[in-house]
Amino acid sequence: MLVLFTDTDTDITPKEAEEFGYKLISMPYSIDSKTTYPYVDFDEFKAHEFYEMLRKGVLPNTSAISREKYIAYFEPHFAAGNDILYVHFSRAMSATFDAMDQAVELLKEKYPDRKFYEIDTKGITIGSLNILKEIGDMFKAEKNIEDVLKWAETEVDKFAVYFFADDLKFFKHSGRVSGIAGTMGTLLGVRPIIYMDKDGKMVSIGKEKGREKAIEKLLYYVNELGENVTDHRVIIAHADAPELAQRLAELLVERYGDKLRLEITNVNPTAGSHCGPNTVGVSFHAKHR
Repeated sequence: MLVLFTDTDTDITPKEAEEFGYKLISMPYSIDSKTTYPYVDFDEFKAHEFYEMLRKGVLPNTSAISREKYIAYFEPHFAAGNDILYVHFSRAMSATFDAMDQAVELLKEKYPDRKFYEIDTKGITIGSLNILKEIGDMFKAEKNIEDVLKWAETEVDKFAVYFFADDLKFFKHSGRVSGIAGTMGTLLGVRPIIYMDKDGKMVSIGKEKGREKAIEKLLYYVNELGENVTDHRVIIAHADAPELAQRLAELLVERYGDKLRLEITNVNPTAGSHCGPNTVGVSFHAKHR
């Protein structure tokens, strides 16, 4: 038997994880030295309450999980004679995968007949969510692991994510986006446009003045790079900015019609600790990232 894993940095909820058959690894964030594990320390993410704290000046931190935690997640399934596929957020964004590699190496020594597969989505939040839902669909259609791994070789790089941030202090605090300081400076009202590159890193590629212009720029990238857009999910994520997300959704439906497979979700709190409130982004199937 093959057991599927993903993590909370992909924006998936426990309900969705259950629907697609994924076990969920919780990626933590910390506020005032108190560490919180999403969907372990709470059942439901209350996005408005979380992002209101950030608006009032809270700057959360995030951290990697330990080798021992990975062992606790994986070993029961190896011990039961199962193999594992972990579809996860970008390796390039966290040292947590060093701990994971150590855990898997130890477990393979103990369970030499077991197999561990991974698919690096080279993304985070909705970029990862889009990919893991496609993979979930494949397993529902009874595809085998070889088919899924072969699909991922080319298709992972064809799910694009473009988004804008509303307040640069969160990214400056986390240091996760390259090019943001030199490109943005301290211009008032400027929204950096950021994307996930082919190496799984967040890169600032431009700027727009005002939220409406930033939303229009996201639509521009969908139009310019989109490939078979309506054959795949288009997922919008927002950090407690439902009106902005709805505006982008309306523009997408105007462009692609009601057949668009459109979903809207919240940015998870761990990733949201880096981007801050009022961030809005879109993930879609593209010619390239």
